[in-house]
Amino acid sequence: MTLHSRSPQTPAGPNRRRVVQGLFGVGAAALAMPALAACGGGAASDPKTVTFGSNGADATPKKAYAAVTNAFEKDSKLTVKTNTVDHDTFQKSISTYLQGTPDDVFTWFAGYRMQYFAKKGLASPIDEVWDKIGAGYSDAAKQLSKGQDGKYYFVPLYNYPWAVFYRKSVFQKYGYQIPTTWSQFTALAKQMKKDGLSPIASGYGGGDNWTVLGTFDYLNLRANGYDFHMSLMRGQVSWTDKRAVKTIDLWREITPYYQTSAGGRSWQDAAQSLLDKKSGMAIIGLFLGQQVTDESLRSDIDFFPFPEIDPAYGQDTVEAPTDGFMLSRKPKNSAGATKFLEFLGSAQAEKLYMGVDPSNVAVNSGADTSSYNALQKKSAELIAGAKHITQFGDRDSDPGFISTVVEPGFAEWLNHPDDGSALLKKIESQRSRFFTA
Repeated sequence: MTLHSRSPQTPAGPNRRRVVQGLFGVGAAALAMPALAACGGGAASDPKTVTFGSNGADATPKKAYAAVTNAFEKDSKLTVKTNTVDHDTFQKSISTYLQGTPDDVFTWFAGYRMQYFAKKGLASPIDEVWDKIGAGYSDAAKQLSKGQDGKYYFVPLYNYPWAVFYRKSVFQKYGYQIPTTWSQFTALAKQMKKDGLSPIASGYGGGDNWTVLGTFDYLNLRANGYDFHMSLMRGQVSWTDKRAVKTIDLWREITPYYQTSAGGRSWQDAAQSLLDKKSGMAIIGLFLGQQVTDESLRSDIDFFPFPEIDPAYGQDTVEAPTDGFMLSRKPKNSAGATKFLEFLGSAQAEKLYMGVDPSNVAVNSGADTSSYNALQKKSAELIAGAKHITQFGDRDSDPGFISTVVEPGFAEWLNHPDDGSALLKKIESQRSRFFTA
């Protein structure tokens, strides 16, 4: 059984980078652009056709989006022309794509990522859509969908938590207990190593160094709290702050328990080692189980929240990246695109999507959750119980800064972990290039 690449949140998504130019100019994005534009929005306006730019190229999301668009076509009598591009190319090309002739509606991410393009005028406000769908969403979901100008620019579809995943049968075999504190977590990792397991599955080779952000985020959130973490992500405090130093110190404590040669392994390979019972734990998103088709295996997968470090913050924050849709700045079929977005924001659309892709949970509070598997139910409960919800390192910050400075810095440091002083000084030296006072 193998796993296939997907976003986390993606995750923002695999192999995303050299996007300083891609997201904030031209450069690499211009080179990647033809693959995205070729099927995109260059056609003449057709009142019966809505164009849809999708980053769901993997088999499961592609099938799930097809279920949604087919239902919309049946209900609306409109045709949806879908332009599906692999996640990596979509991300690298997005800025140039939006400045060209993009599709009417396109997939994207909540938070800073959405607000950036809204502020640049590369997306259209959709307040009229929210007049129709707003009753189905919580205040938190509404806030995630607004630009800095207070207008709506985003329709959420799903989110998914990051947590510490494991196989129940492995914990049962060795008598492991679920850790809730940092000391319990590190003690468990030590015991797993004695038992011949790789305690923490890890793969950040090639373009997968984005995966290490999940661990950094949780360490920082648990040690220093939500407010400091978001200030750090937004460039408002120094990376040499003693609190950031503390986070790196904590990270170094668990690096001896990482899977060997993690820098030369993909995240899919690392995840597979968990499924194959070679690794004991994996700090990863619910997308871990996207391609698991064996229900007996799925039922053996479980997770626990990242453990408490400072009791003042407990486990109050959950990383739950939210994916959804935006409206391009000059849609060719504005009326049709508006209808499409209203449908995409409905409980019906979420039920259709989640019925195909069980690695996510619906955001619309009216969505039918009766068919959720155990992991989805537990995920929904974890997210609903969070005091704070973060999106993920490269969604809560300037993506160019994260992708060209922070991620490669973390990956290099993990290969030879030290006190982190040189790492943090290097990151701090680049902060002013991306953030202005």
